[in-house]
Amino acid sequence: MTAAIRVEGLGKKYRISHRTVRGYRTLREDLLGVLRAASQRVIRGDFSRAEVDEDFWAIKGVSFEIENGDCVGIIGRNGAGKSTLLKLLSRITEPSKGKIVLHGRVSSLLEVGTGFHPELTGRENIFLNGSILGMSRREIQSKFDEIVDFSGVEKFLDTPVKRYSSGMYVRLAFAVAAHLEPEILIVDEVLAVGDSEFQRKCMGKMESATREGRTILFVSHNMNAIRRLCNNAILLEAGRIAAIGPSDEVCHRYLTAQQDLFQQTVVWEQILKIPEDPSFRLENVEILQSGTPVSGPILNGTPIQIRIAYRLTEDLSGLRVFVDVFDEFGDLLFRTFHDDRAETIPEMRAGQYVSELTIPESLLAPGMFTIGVKAGIYRKRYTIPEDAVKIPLQVEHTSEYNRAYPGDPIRGKLCMTLQWRVTRTH
Repeated sequence: MTAAIRVEGLGKKYRISHRTVRGYRTLREDLLGVLRAASQRVIRGDFSRAEVDEDFWAIKGVSFEIENGDCVGIIGRNGAGKSTLLKLLSRITEPSKGKIVLHGRVSSLLEVGTGFHPELTGRENIFLNGSILGMSRREIQSKFDEIVDFSGVEKFLDTPVKRYSSGMYVRLAFAVAAHLEPEILIVDEVLAVGDSEFQRKCMGKMESATREGRTILFVSHNMNAIRRLCNNAILLEAGRIAAIGPSDEVCHRYLTAQQDLFQQTVVWEQILKIPEDPSFRLENVEILQSGTPVSGPILNGTPIQIRIAYRLTEDLSGLRVFVDVFDEFGDLLFRTFHDDRAETIPEMRAGQYVSELTIPESLLAPGMFTIGVKAGIYRKRYTIPEDAVKIPLQVEHTSEYNRAYPGDPIRGKLCMTLQWRVTRTH
């Protein structure tokens, strides 16, 4: 079977200048400066370049194959080389070394409105962009109504696109790229621009494209979108392939590394920045599953423990340690206090304490959450201020929910397994 995309030893090199910028000078001053520096190097016997440019490899030694009909996610940290790789595959920039072999017509959506002319109307840009992609006028006309309907910009179709909002721009750009039926569709972070309704339409369109046998390369920081849409993924680190394989495995590796890095450094940095309180000291915050501290993704089929260690330097009345859980958009899902079941305001003696919260299994749906740890003395003051300690939490699915329908998507932020009773009445 012929691969849709074959990449061998691909590399892209840029030159980074380390020349010192001294502001605006006259030509005479520049020439005198060059001659003065050259004479000083001759006197010192230094014949090396005084200000050396550095080679920077945005992509280096990358090789892979993608079969026809595959949907492959490209993931990695900012600066890992994702967008550079897509620009090379889209022929926007030339490689410094290596080879790219593409079988089929390629359509790319790398930036908002790529290939659009700002002075032309939406209608004119549909025909312009379609022609650039190699479509005949008849082919474009046959898809025109579908493109306009999908984009939702019919009211502004005869308005120059320079007057479009970024959302309108990207909706029309994606609609053109997706509806002109390329064999290979390359998409870079389009879902980060549109609203939630548009994102759902994009996901549905890309899913239908893969069912029709088209090949998709999809860059995104949304791991749930990568796992839902892509059967395989490529993880880039510093311009090289760090992992390639099934999207679940590659996403898990990436998220684990990201959370390890964050929680090993930022939690301690956050604790150290908390203003001193005369009676309360936060000493540590840990997230555990099955009694073991974890810093990577959490499985939603197992209870989660949040362990908060602190020290009281004097007796306190009304101390409340509590946890907020936020969704990926920063909306509060729930708040829970360590004394929620207390019938009177608790008294606590000076000493070392650990307050541990257990979040039941299958409460949080797969996705990104934030754990906010706080404390305060009732109606007096915060001992851990608002937003002082916030820990990202990536929750991954298990087979504990929807076991008969493993492909059924989660329909909310919570996925509690609740009790039902079915009774045959006659």
